[in-house]
Amino acid sequence: MDRTAQLTARPAECTAVYDPATPTGSLHLRAVKVLEDNWTGSSTVPSRGLYPHQWSWDSAFIAIGLRHVSPRRAQTELETLLDAQWGDGRIPHIVFNPSVPLDAYFPSPDFWRSSTAGRAAGAPRTVQTSGIVQPPVHALAAWLVHCADPGLSRARGFLAQVHPRLAAWHRYLLHRRDLGGGGLVSVVHPWEQGMDNAPSWDAPLSRITPAPARSFRRADLDHGAAEDRPTDLDYGRYVRLAADYRDGGYADDGGDFAVEDPAFNALLIASEHALARIARELGATGTARHARAERLTAALVDRLWDPAEGLFFCRDVRGAGPIHERGVSGLVPLLLPGLPPEVAAALVRTLRGPHFGLGGTTRLVPSYDLLAEAFDPHRYWRGPAWFNTSWLVERGLRAHGERARADALRQAVLDAADTSEFAEYVDPYTGEACGATGFGWTAALALDLLHDRDAPHDDPDDLRHPHEPHHPHIKHHRHHRRHPDDLHDSDDTALQGGDRG
Repeated sequence: MDRTAQLTARPAECTAVYDPATPTGSLHLRAVKVLEDNWTGSSTVPSRGLYPHQWSWDSAFIAIGLRHVSPRRAQTELETLLDAQWGDGRIPHIVFNPSVPLDAYFPSPDFWRSSTAGRAAGAPRTVQTSGIVQPPVHALAAWLVHCADPGLSRARGFLAQVHPRLAAWHRYLLHRRDLGGGGLVSVVHPWEQGMDNAPSWDAPLSRITPAPARSFRRADLDHGAAEDRPTDLDYGRYVRLAADYRDGGYADDGGDFAVEDPAFNALLIASEHALARIARELGATGTARHARAERLTAALVDRLWDPAEGLFFCRDVRGAGPIHERGVSGLVPLLLPGLPPEVAAALVRTLRGPHFGLGGTTRLVPSYDLLAEAFDPHRYWRGPAWFNTSWLVERGLRAHGERARADALRQAVLDAADTSEFAEYVDPYTGEACGATGFGWTAALALDLLHDRDAPHDDPDDLRHPHEPHHPHIKHHRHHRRHPDDLHDSDDTALQGGDRG
């Protein structure tokens, strides 16, 4: 048996990177408990009740938090998701757990019919999935997971396993989803962008004839108040779009809904930079990836940036161009290291201004314009603050030198996660919990920010300097004392126990 096989065959030692003092009832302990409770044995569900399967971008964010307490499990989270990748490269937005009853979630596997309707696109035959995608944050997550324990990652060949799959995923998006012809990726369903019910979708959705209400049953209303969820009319349009895409064999040859979204494309660009770092770790140069990220950044600014408004806007590829709805998606490009300085400065002004109110009327980033008629502090993506978007904006503020504001936002996220019992989302004014509690990415990203609070801010996983060579310097504590809240890498059984399409 060669050395790599020996290393991967024997139980991994616990090598947690983050180990603060953790008194009983601490935020750290409770966040880890949420991830324990949501673990299925191979992946983590967003919530046991409302979302009982594996979701694509949820798993990426969850892996980012898990890396601080169990790098091995964080790797497994991403590997499980990538095992369901389609032959054409797409990573489906849901991987269904066959042990969950069909009526527990809609749309269920018998709606998507992935193994039959998706056959021409290379859908897997041994696992049921949806046929649409979610934002491509996966390469960024894979790189951060590697940085948490490079020794374990190299011993298991983690990056070598995931790199070709992530490259195929990006290739699918760049080659099959440039529906506007300007170099950016289009989403073909609001569920793909992740911010499902945002007002940015209202105009393009108005062209869609809704599916009859009697043709489906909304399982989401069993777990959430109707006034906090998408309307029946919008839901009928979501179902119609998904059914038409399915009935067309999940082919990306044009439909009635195609939108270039700034957050989706920004995450693709961030992940292109991460793929470049992964390539360098594997012995390549990564130069082409960085160059592609720079071209995509230029296209993003050219097509979606509005200097007069100081914000990025969605573009309706099938309609009349820019969609002038101020949403948090337009702030997420602050994450990018290659953003022109004047654009980054304008985004910070918009973030602090009356439409989002950060640091003034709000402590977390609202999902929609506070001054707009459609603003609702409790209805899904039409106003509430979400933890993953605040995490992205916090990272962006820090990347562009706004350390004090980043520190304030980080603390606000931790406070809200604490008082809301790790809610799915919260009222941006009061922090009142909305949606599910014990939510996976809320707990995971709280762990990440807890780590970040005590860590130096020149970590190699930071994308602020994408062209500098990577020199791993995260400390690896081989004789690290185990805490009772640690996820046990050596015993995978130790810790078993919205509308998203």
